[in-house]
Amino acid sequence: MSQLAIPAPAVDELRSKVLGEVVTPVDPAYEEARLVWNGMIDRRPALVVRCSRTPDVAAALACAREHGLPVSVRCGAHSTPGYSSCDGGIVIDLRPMNGVEVDAESRTARVQGGAVWAELDAATQEHGLAVTGGRVSDTGVAGLALGSGSGWLERMYGVTCESLVSAEVVTADGRTITASAQENEDLLWGLRGGGGNFGIATELEFRLHPVGPLITAGMIMYPRAQAGEVIRFYRDYMAKAPEEVGGGLALLTAPPEPFVPEEVRGAPAVGIIFCYIGPPEEGAEAAKELRAFGSPVIDMIQPMPYAAVQQMLDAASPRGVREYFKIDSLGELSDQAIDTLVAQAEQLPAPFGQLILAPMGGAMGRTDGDSMALSVKDAAWTYFCLAMWMDPLEDEGNIAWTRGFHEAMRPFSVGTALPNFIEPDEGVARLRASYGEEKYARLVALKQRWDPDNVFRLNQNIVPSAV
Repeated sequence: MSQLAIPAPAVDELRSKVLGEVVTPVDPAYEEARLVWNGMIDRRPALVVRCSRTPDVAAALACAREHGLPVSVRCGAHSTPGYSSCDGGIVIDLRPMNGVEVDAESRTARVQGGAVWAELDAATQEHGLAVTGGRVSDTGVAGLALGSGSGWLERMYGVTCESLVSAEVVTADGRTITASAQENEDLLWGLRGGGGNFGIATELEFRLHPVGPLITAGMIMYPRAQAGEVIRFYRDYMAKAPEEVGGGLALLTAPPEPFVPEEVRGAPAVGIIFCYIGPPEEGAEAAKELRAFGSPVIDMIQPMPYAAVQQMLDAASPRGVREYFKIDSLGELSDQAIDTLVAQAEQLPAPFGQLILAPMGGAMGRTDGDSMALSVKDAAWTYFCLAMWMDPLEDEGNIAWTRGFHEAMRPFSVGTALPNFIEPDEGVARLRASYGEEKYARLVALKQRWDPDNVFRLNQNIVPSAV
């Protein structure tokens, strides 16, 4: 559909109804407003509505429905497949709605739908509280939380959506409702892992947990030539580590930063990210075995603000970078799996490409599956194969390498991933398998009830039974 699909009088009428900004293709702000985090996504919506309140959201949605236009919902714009934008439709941009209110006594936070993790972390850390959050701090809270929510705290406190208590939602028919244990309980169940399929979450309420504000954390880095022995050591270390120990292992390119010795800057490396959710002195004790292993070129483990831990990977994920990923869970991290991973990493594209191994266990093995749509599989590890690059001429090579890695690791994989971690080219079968047949059938029925016309289809889409 053309980007001129909305008549000028309709645009003027929409502007009269919203307090936020309505950006059209002829406005100076349009080129910036249409951009998203992933540089591979180059779409031209008919309108970008920068909402400042919930009635703005309802008005933008009504306009889209009246004119038969697709709808994209955006907060942090970090959707790698590009669900936060569309061609010829309306982008409902929640980013201006970024307020966070913390009730320290009840350990809860009310978070508007456009907030990013840096904003939520800043507000909650004033009280020594947090909820499992994204590993890049300008990721949108709502998109990550509704589609699962993986982060450094997951071994201690589980995935983000497990801590979702309630939500204010604008439904496909324009109503503003509450989903909680007291109202629309079935919808709350679906929002906890079912993504943006059932409405637009304009406010989320989370249960918070004690974290920080100071924790023992940081990175130990080794030359890539030591990757095999470092991964085996880390596997064995995490097998006996308490659930307070979080983090992961990354195969990456050493950044050109002052804290990196000059001789290894820009060279392939392997790093262990460590964080201990508890008193810093206990964290220092838990880190001793890690710090005693091998001959690292960098050891940055120290007491630091939890908010700083949340920003450790920001520089490696700049806006505008091009990304394609494959993510899967591993039943175990066998020697053969490690050898395969290390061999594949020889072709890991530099400088932005990353292979991350995240340990599971702890709270991830105690997830209350009945309370939410999300199914958390019994897996020891999750790998994140993140190809990132800047030059469009490198698209084909990076995508091919990522798919090749995924195929090489398939013999060791559980074969399912959390919904946020599925690329569109993997098809509905993998999304369906991620929930399991019983939960997927319940989600289809829920979709039929709340969005029978599949208005909210630019997501990890669950198609209503009538479509």
